Amino acid sequence: MPNTKAIPSLLTAHTDATISVADGMEASVRMYGGKKRGEVCPLVVHFHGGAFVAGDLDNGCTVGSSLAAAGACVVSVAYPLAPQNPFPRPLELGYAVLQWAYKQRSKLAGKGAPLYLAGEEAGANLAAGVCLMARDQLQPPLAGQILISPMLDPCAATPSQRAAQGESVECKWAAGWCQYLGGSHDAEHPYAVPARARRLAGLPPTLIAVGESDPMRDEALNYGARLEAAGLTVFQHVFAEAGEWPQALLEQPPESCPCAVQLQQRLRKFFEMTRCRL
Repeated sequence: MPNTKAIPSLLTAHTDATISVADGMEASVRMYGGKKRGEVCPLVVHFHGGAFVAGDLDNGCTVGSSLAAAGACVVSVAYPLAPQNPFPRPLELGYAVLQWAYKQRSKLAGKGAPLYLAGEEAGANLAAGVCLMARDQLQPPLAGQILISPMLDPCAATPSQRAAQGESVECKWAAGWCQYLGGSHDAEHPYAVPARARRLAGLPPTLIAVGESDPMRDEALNYGARLEAAGLTVFQHVFAEAGEWPQALLEQPPESCPCAVQLQQRLRKFFEMTRCRL
């Protein structure tokens, strides 16, 4: 039976469950929000952060709850972690959950509910990769993707990365990339490294949210610029107060992200501007 818990502070209630997806695979998920009787709401498949090697559904509470507070029904995914499960295993499960969500959308979010992908940090990489998969497979149709402090490029040499790194010789994001990518050939695969995707046409509208001193700021904004150059719709926002991003996004309750309310506002506006495009 699903286990329902209340999340403290600004976070909303959730339900944990195990679902059966494609090819006999199972996935542990956490559900946030839900539609009211007779209404239709956005349906979001969400991936938590953790540099590919750490994190769980608890670490996804801040963003999952923010999506729900913005009016969405959220399916947050506990994907398999590297190094035991390198690319493409997390991505394959993510796409299977997306297909499951599309089939269940009427029950979860209402008839014809618009479908989105979302994630923070490494989870945003998975969201971007699964979005590319959905485009190439021609299913399911997506209303948008939400990339928050996304890890998109293993180079880890942008000015924002170097500024965040300072004099430290250790970089958890670079280490995470090394364990997620099974070999040099994976570093060239667009599903693994969306920043290096050569073909971006056909992707849905994208919301990119980063902090001013965010290590992933530059690679995220560069990706947004490439999407715009490809003629796609992009909404970008840099939070000046988000000094602890992406770590603040991954804190478990009762901690709360200082930009949670602003993030909810941006999410709500994005849903309003994209949900009728399909």
